[in-house]
Amino acid sequence: MALRTLWGGYWKDQTFRIELTVTVLLLVGVVSALAKFLKMIELRPGVILNDPVLAMFKPVDLTWLTFALIYGGLFLAIGILLSHPRRLMIAFQAYTLMVIIRMIAMSLTPLDPPPTMIALVDPTVSYFGTGVNLSRDLFFSGHTSTMLLLALTAPSVRWRTVFGMATAAVAGCVLAQHAHYTIDVFAAVFFAYGAYALVLRVRKALSLPDLSVLGERP
Repeated sequence: MALRTLWGGYWKDQTFRIELTVTVLLLVGVVSALAKFLKMIELRPGVILNDPVLAMFKPVDLTWLTFALIYGGLFLAIGILLSHPRRLMIAFQAYTLMVIIRMIAMSLTPLDPPPTMIALVDPTVSYFGTGVNLSRDLFFSGHTSTMLLLALTAPSVRWRTVFGMATAAVAGCVLAQHAHYTIDVFAAVFFAYGAYALVLRVRKALSLPDLSVLGERP
């Protein structure tokens, strides 16, 4: 089915139109708030954790591999989820909630980066010169949690496996670079799954259509 026809059918549903509009507005607002929040916490001192896992090896610069996995995963996921409008909307909702939770978590856990950290500089931001290098956006790992959400919202076992492997690779990369503490990456798994599960629970409580109406596995 052509995407235009598919989305046209969904767009005729007033409930879907309203929900998607609200979801996108919330997503844009929360992401904008995150950008300001991250700049603010860069000015805040924190504590350094004793991480026995990071102490086992020297850091390696895997910046380009990390962002190749992240950007590649994002573009691939959007391309796939465009054929699953409701699943895409749930992905947006889960990500929005996860970002809110992450800002709260970072507010409560002021950390300084590992002393051996190799800065994880976004190549796109660096190229355009539009951002600052972040080092204190630590607990919990946004890269790992975002990749896991892609795995959770993927529409088939095959794609869930692909994104699951990409999540593990990103987690390994940020640890290899000492860009995060081990607890940052470990906790990201639980927070990402929690955000996804909470969105599904709230949708059920509000009697909103979920993935089961399409015969899809959540």
